[in-house]
Amino acid sequence: QVQLLESGGGLVQPGESLRLSCSIGISMYSLNAMGWYRQAPGKERESVAISISGRQTTYADSVKGRFVISTDSTKNMVYLQMTSLKVDDTAVYYCYADQLYLGKQIKYWGQGTQVTVSP
Repeated sequence: QVQLLESGGGLVQPGESLRLSCSIGISMYSLNAMGWYRQAPGKERESVAISISGRQTTYADSVKGRFVISTDSTKNMVYLQMTSLKVDDTAVYYCYADQLYLGKQIKYWGQGTQVTVSP
């Protein structure tokens, strides 16, 4: 079992910035993908930003141009820099990672960190 530990959530006003951090309890070189999901109240969990094999990055349309995912393989850390935050960005943000093993995708999740954007 791979442990993921998020930090950096909090309460901010619209237009402000926040950076989320995720510590991954395994070498990132053993992972297929890593990144961030979020779940707002009453909504399904959605992908926010995912880095695949360190070569391809995908972003949700709603965050393109405002959020940036980055990784530090020396520290096994994943970050999500969020700028120009909107009320609609309010959600619990989950760190995510997965491995491919014998044709199966093994998924790992952090416990989540709350991000609240409110005037």
